[in-house]
Amino acid sequence: MFSKILIANRGEIALRVLRACREMGIRSVAVHSTADADAMHVRLADEAVCIGPPSARDSYLNVAAILSAATITGAEAIHPGYGFLSENADFAETVEAHGLAFIGPTAEHIRTMGDKISAKTTMEALGVPLVPGSDGELLSIEEAYEVADRVGYPVLIKAAAGGGGRGMKVAQTPEELPEAWSVARTESLAAFGNDAVYLEKYLDKPRHIELQIMGDTHGNVVHFGERDCSLQRRHQKLLEEAGSPALTAEERDAIGATATAALSKMGYRNAGTLEFLYQDGQFCFIEMNTRLQVEHPVTEMVCDVDLVREQIRIAAGEPLGYSQKDITFSGHAIECRINAEDPDTFIPSPGTITVYHPPGGLGVRIDSAVYAGYRVPPYYDSMIAKLIVHAPTRAAAIARMSRALDELVVEGVSTVVPLHRRILADPEFQKGDYTIHWLENFTARGK
Repeated sequence: MFSKILIANRGEIALRVLRACREMGIRSVAVHSTADADAMHVRLADEAVCIGPPSARDSYLNVAAILSAATITGAEAIHPGYGFLSENADFAETVEAHGLAFIGPTAEHIRTMGDKISAKTTMEALGVPLVPGSDGELLSIEEAYEVADRVGYPVLIKAAAGGGGRGMKVAQTPEELPEAWSVARTESLAAFGNDAVYLEKYLDKPRHIELQIMGDTHGNVVHFGERDCSLQRRHQKLLEEAGSPALTAEERDAIGATATAALSKMGYRNAGTLEFLYQDGQFCFIEMNTRLQVEHPVTEMVCDVDLVREQIRIAAGEPLGYSQKDITFSGHAIECRINAEDPDTFIPSPGTITVYHPPGGLGVRIDSAVYAGYRVPPYYDSMIAKLIVHAPTRAAAIARMSRALDELVVEGVSTVVPLHRRILADPEFQKGDYTIHWLENFTARGK
């Protein structure tokens, strides 16, 4: 096992990894920008190294500075968290070339699954169902017309690289296809430096279902069930549940068996998440995240497993030590992302948190690195906390989350807490009757 791990991230995820290290008896190294000098993960780590100015490009994305920090502190492994360099295949490759362990998948798998076209091609070859669409990159508008005519309108033009909704445009009719094609390519080039796009059938009422998997270096792959991440605005998740109110245990077992069989054939290592669109009882693979997910706590709550600890164990060469039949699911978990944003406009709200009081009680967990007096910087993602609850049933989890949100006090910056309260009180949400389009329609109605 490692004696020292460098955490190449910031905020709550850096603190999350630090906690796992502390419980495993592993020393931690925090890296930070000058803007994060007073951050909680910096205060609590065994060692801390400043790696640059506030700009992420000059600090958290500065590979040379991160590797130098690992070298001077004697770290044996690097945990990338999520975001920043977590899905950068070149970074993973460079880390291991310098004799350090990368706590994540192989560079080969990050590279393969990071390109959505190659990811789809790979998954299809391994027997995972896809959304109907093009076989690969669209090379011309004429080819786009041919594929759209075959799968039927509406269709979605999507960037082959990146994510977050950038480079995605819907064409409801043949007349709208040229503009969707042009705008998607332009956005993709601007955001990712790559204008490659492909086409999929646009599903009108799907749910976004993702499956948490873990593979070791001994050929074992298991899944830890599904998460329903359908509540999104601008393709960014806001609230997640485990399990999904739309799935049966039989459906979970079936897609889980398909996914683990595919990743076993790949020889996949460490944590990963397969993302699907689910509609009318059918799963369609859309992409894979080769890292830990923001919403991993809901899986931990229903499975009673520390996923970060498992990542570290696997990176150290240890076997999983259990099989699929040993994994059980208990109760229901919900996560609300607490962003420092206006709850109506979603405009970021950086500033100083003057008062902070986290909720508590049975089945309540909050993953956060903020405190009273903490200044939310304008340079990074606006999420300041994740509030997670667990209860025996979904109805009980909703009641517990509502209570926890009422206890949460954050003053000095605006947050999306009022929106979460409205969502939880809505009858459609309470029935579990929602799709990936539900939240945008909900906020448009002004509820």
